[in-house]
Amino acid sequence: MEKVEVKDLLEAGVHFGHLTRKWDPNMAPYIYMERNGIHIINLYKTAAKIQETSDALHKIAASGKKILFVATKKQAKDIVAEKAGAVNMPYITERWPGGMLTNFVTIRKAVKKMAMIDRMKKDGTFNSLSKKERLQVDRQRAKLEKNLGSISDMTRLPGALFVVDIKREHIAIKEAQKLNIPIFAMVDTNSDPREVDYLIPANDDASKSIDKILSVVTSAVADGLAERKSDKAERDAKSEKSPAAKKEVKAEAKVEKKAEVVAPVATNEEE
Repeated sequence: MEKVEVKDLLEAGVHFGHLTRKWDPNMAPYIYMERNGIHIINLYKTAAKIQETSDALHKIAASGKKILFVATKKQAKDIVAEKAGAVNMPYITERWPGGMLTNFVTIRKAVKKMAMIDRMKKDGTFNSLSKKERLQVDRQRAKLEKNLGSISDMTRLPGALFVVDIKREHIAIKEAQKLNIPIFAMVDTNSDPREVDYLIPANDDASKSIDKILSVVTSAVADGLAERKSDKAERDAKSEKSPAAKKEVKAEAKVEKKAEVVAPVATNEEE
């Protein structure tokens, strides 16, 4: 897991909050001071929260659940797509599709529609359509790809949500809260930290700051996935040796049975 140094956070500008007049009083414990009308975030607290968040995300990834990354603001879109994509996690960077979580069945239908169009193109059905129909299908596929392409592998609800800017992504936050899906987020000084389960107090407007935080958390996710892979390999190796292992278990069971039979006799003799 990538180690977080306060110096690196400082260089990435993670400490710059919003204008003091735009602050949310619930962020007070994470604010270090005010400078030139701007709140400065306490980076020691940020570093501690990054560690806490990374540990929790590591566990979720190791358990085999998906973490859905959400960031539709311009500065964060490309960073999230790159970092989440690198660890094979779903992400939303265009527009949050209303009901993405609360109406997941419908969203899955749209994803299946996309897969069906892909199949049509492979098996030649697509070519038998008229020019006008092909154009309509292509447009539909492009629209679905834009909104849902990055979640096409998500067959069930995510195990967690990671959000950049909870004010902007308030619909996603509300849906996750309704379904009790744990929410992880970068929270700036203008937002209410009580909305999320795991917060990282940080500048959510600067791309350098977003990049730094995302690098650390996706590194923790990658470690969790690697752990899961090695555990699986270990289990598979054990199951391959199963005939010998079964014999060993049977032999042990026989010895235990004998001991059980002998034990009562011994106690009777003592009486």
